[in-house]
Amino acid sequence: MVAPVRRYYAKMEAIIMENKSFPRTIVAGISLPRMLIGTNWILGWSHKSTSADNMITARNKNKEAIADIIEVFLSHDIDAMMAPVAQNPVVADGAKLAEDRTGKKVILIDTPIINVDDTVEARREAESVIKMSRDVGATFCLPHHSSVEELVNRNKRTLDRLPDYLSMIREHGMKPGLSAHMPELIVYPDEQGYDVETYIQIYNCMGYLMQVEIEYIHKIIWNAKKPVMTIKSMAAGRVTPFVGLTFSYATLRPCDMVTVGCFTPEEAKEDIEIGLAAIERRAPDLEGRSSPNKTAAMGESATDNDPFAPGEV
Repeated sequence: MVAPVRRYYAKMEAIIMENKSFPRTIVAGISLPRMLIGTNWILGWSHKSTSADNMITARNKNKEAIADIIEVFLSHDIDAMMAPVAQNPVVADGAKLAEDRTGKKVILIDTPIINVDDTVEARREAESVIKMSRDVGATFCLPHHSSVEELVNRNKRTLDRLPDYLSMIREHGMKPGLSAHMPELIVYPDEQGYDVETYIQIYNCMGYLMQVEIEYIHKIIWNAKKPVMTIKSMAAGRVTPFVGLTFSYATLRPCDMVTVGCFTPEEAKEDIEIGLAAIERRAPDLEGRSSPNKTAAMGESATDNDPFAPGEV
């Protein structure tokens, strides 16, 4: 095929891919994309430094910047967002603005921090926080790992009083799940038959913040009775999106999801293409990095494989 024709078809393929829907899974009877919108790089939780946290919040902790990022995801029907939404109203404001701009609904996965002390007052406080999740429009409510990990009883392989909080979530019309850093928060609910529809679990190719070996967490995910929402796929920026997302989608089940945090709309666009490419077992279609003479080793110029090069079809 001559070069101009090849470039023409590449250009047409790029246009089609621009708005291609991301693959989906089913959680508690609800269709969710296999890529979830993360919010650490919106709310200022870089896992790197105070200066990085401040850089994030200076740019992104406002509803307009949040909506700009969400819109890119919505263009591929990636319509589910994970955050402690009720306790960070700017996230809900940004999601609402993106909905107004696009006419598409954003499914909110709230991860609230609740008081799990064994007192009447603490239960009342926990229920008020769960009610906030409902009021902000969350579909899923997954109490934060810092709360539910206080309930773990390794001797009995239980989460003491967890059913109380799961029942509160159901009573307020949301789907219950668990945010987990500890792998026990997947294993014990499955063993005990708790009313858990999904779980959040750290999973990445570096083992970053994972409490046991990658291979063991992989086994736990594959044995889980419900779909798993994985987080920290790029080890909080310690590996590139290509490495982190390719590993995750290559080693997870078709029902599992990968949560992706982005600093800019451009990063969101790249991550979506990398995720699609990993699932479809192809090379991602990305522009080269801005490093000098980067293609010299391949014996080509930077524009040799550019389907949008000036003067062509």
